[in-house]
Amino acid sequence: MCTARAMADIYEANRPICKYVHSTSRGHEAIQLATAFQLQPCDYVSPYYRDESIMLGLGFQPYQLMLQLLAKGDDIFTGGREYYNHPNYRGNDKPNIIHQSSATGMQAIPTTGVAQGLKYLERINSSLLKKDENGRGGVVICSLGDASVTEGEVSEAFQFAALHQLPVIFLVQDNDWGISVSSSEARTNNAFEFIQGFKGINRITVDGSDFAKSFTVMEHVVNDVRTQRQPWLVHAKVPLLGHHTSGVRKDFYRTDEDLTKHYMDDPGPKLRAILLQQGIDEAALIDIEEEASALVKIDFDKAVAAPEPSPETVSDFVFAPQEITEEKGERAGAGKEKVLMVDAALFAIREIMEDFPEALLYGQDVGRRLGGVFREAATLAEQFGDHRVFNTAIQEAYIIGSTVGMSAVGAKPIVEVQFADYIYPGLNQLVTEISKSSYLSCGKFPVQALIRVPIGAYGGGGPYHSGSIESTLLTIKGIKIVYPSNAADMKGLLKAAFLDPNPVVMLEHKGLYWSKVPGTEEAKMTEPGRDYVIPLGKGNVVLNADQEKIDSGGSCCVITYGMGVYWAKAAAKKFAGQVEIIDLRTLFPLDEELVFATVKKHGKCLILTEEQQNNSFAEALAGRVGKACFKNLDAAVEVLGALDLPAVPMNTILEQAMLPNAEKVAARLKELLNY
Repeated sequence: MCTARAMADIYEANRPICKYVHSTSRGHEAIQLATAFQLQPCDYVSPYYRDESIMLGLGFQPYQLMLQLLAKGDDIFTGGREYYNHPNYRGNDKPNIIHQSSATGMQAIPTTGVAQGLKYLERINSSLLKKDENGRGGVVICSLGDASVTEGEVSEAFQFAALHQLPVIFLVQDNDWGISVSSSEARTNNAFEFIQGFKGINRITVDGSDFAKSFTVMEHVVNDVRTQRQPWLVHAKVPLLGHHTSGVRKDFYRTDEDLTKHYMDDPGPKLRAILLQQGIDEAALIDIEEEASALVKIDFDKAVAAPEPSPETVSDFVFAPQEITEEKGERAGAGKEKVLMVDAALFAIREIMEDFPEALLYGQDVGRRLGGVFREAATLAEQFGDHRVFNTAIQEAYIIGSTVGMSAVGAKPIVEVQFADYIYPGLNQLVTEISKSSYLSCGKFPVQALIRVPIGAYGGGGPYHSGSIESTLLTIKGIKIVYPSNAADMKGLLKAAFLDPNPVVMLEHKGLYWSKVPGTEEAKMTEPGRDYVIPLGKGNVVLNADQEKIDSGGSCCVITYGMGVYWAKAAAKKFAGQVEIIDLRTLFPLDEELVFATVKKHGKCLILTEEQQNNSFAEALAGRVGKACFKNLDAAVEVLGALDLPAVPMNTILEQAMLPNAEKVAARLKELLNY
């Protein structure tokens, strides 16, 4: 406690040096230390931004924390990329700490995902699990501020933990403030009262400023979770003695009366008084205080003098190295029959789950009764059991965000969002937690997750089942996006995506699943062999132009993906030998080498997409093509996409009017070839 107080004091005394925004644990020290002292290397903990005392209690030194405070290059957590006390740690000497964001509730889902992964690995007796000295399983601590509990995603985590009885402890530190918003302004009840609505979560409340009481409570709760494997919520009432952050100072909005009331519960003086009552010599306590202050001063001066990060490191660790780097295996498997795209996906996942016991599949309606609304998971639950293939509630944020924690413990999640239009509730987790994890943990926690998303319009799906979302996803850095257009690519890309150690979103056009749309019969292909994989970032030439047409300047190329492949193929029949078609297959990473080489060869290019055209990925790609191929172009790069409408209409005539089709593509190709 003296160390934490001395750290807060030295930061305050050196505000110009401590220029990056930070919070301290002043007032929260007792419950945080009481929690940290229960934890072992087999455990996981997700501290929030005010939890520096948890870090000290785990054994991290002030110097290590200060390197992050000052964003120094030797910061062991993020190499100078993250705020103070946004740690992540992977090792055998302390509990592991997954990467997390600024933690106003967003860490609840990834951390609950850790507990979900531990429970699954325990069931399959995985060798990946670590145990305590008595052979008991690890526990998971998710630390939260009281203001964050009003977040909807926290409730999703509570719901899943309660339903599946996960070994997680939600530690809620209640100081009555959410920046300048008081508890009476923000909520009708505190976390202890709120959690009653989630049947199956044990609860307890404690004076978090009293170290002895806090220690007793946390010892009991942690031991119970170790043995009973059931969730708890600990509500700790604590004072807030420091500023909300260094930039939002307490005197901006708090009254003297409020501050005086909080200082009456300062954990340090409380513990000091108890120690004196129990006969501890005051001189010994003074020695402790002076020793802590001296250590903090030495470590602070050392941290200030530490080197800044090298600019050359700024792009490191965006992705973990890709494992599949070349096409391998039989594209047309020996003795195999032609299969639909939906079956190619089903067969690929079946083989993955046979080969990888740590793989599991979950999402809305993918379980035993239905097997997916497109039957893309049919029979999988029967074969592998309900613990490996199961339904979730309507919780897109949990479905997506839980993969962070699952991946961290060694599980290999395949999850499904039912329709592309439904991904938006999960974007917070995809952007804030998943995409940044590898980069901000300096490669310690890349997220191996395969997120399947049926996409696209056909046959009157209407405004909420027909959308295209690739441009939205492509603005998110740190994820990969694939988009197969046929059964062979579906299987090869799906397997490669699963084996990739990074987060991959797989967009699967539902109009191609069953080849019911006229002109898409060629999406049905001979099933590849079990060992077939396609490296992400490699496009494919699906139609070659005649060399004679190329040499005479009478050719052009179409760069497309998904349903666009079939519109382009149909249109190309009207221009014999004049059209070359590239199927991108992966939108990020993009096969720029193939795209640019093809455009330079023909000098004329049409980029075709199903998305609304304005401000789309296709238009952005056109700009890149125009710049890279400028000297070789005979005409401006053309783009064709859907009309710029806010939604796909339900009526099929209106739907057709909005979307590209073979006739519209042919008209644009005619203009381009006659340029």
